Amino acid sequence: MSTAAVPLPPTLAAMLTLAAGTFLLRLSGPVLRARFTLPEHAGKLLEVSAVLLLAALAATSALAEGDAFTGAARPLGVLTGGVLAWRRAPFLVVVLASAGTTALLRLAGVP
Repeated sequence: MSTAAVPLPPTLAAMLTLAAGTFLLRLSGPVLRARFTLPEHAGKLLEVSAVLLLAALAATSALAEGDAFTGAARPLGVLTGGVLAWRRAPFLVVVLASAGTTALLRLAGVP
């Protein structure tokens, strides 16, 4: 009987490496938080930076697809969702209203 090792495909090896790295990175948050305390001002800056990063990601996805502008329907749908989320509407209502707004605008011929 041969005990030759089965080679690990490069894609699977990369996936396992990334999964382990992600797990360790996420684990480091609670572990390091117990050891270090940040000044109150730094904590506020981190909270604001997280919100700004999320807003930038939403704006980028809403306004561009590849190298081109998405048209008006998608940004208006995102704006609808943003207003409803700001007004503290339930999450399902926000998602359905955003998708519905975009779909109706595209149905009406708005790009």
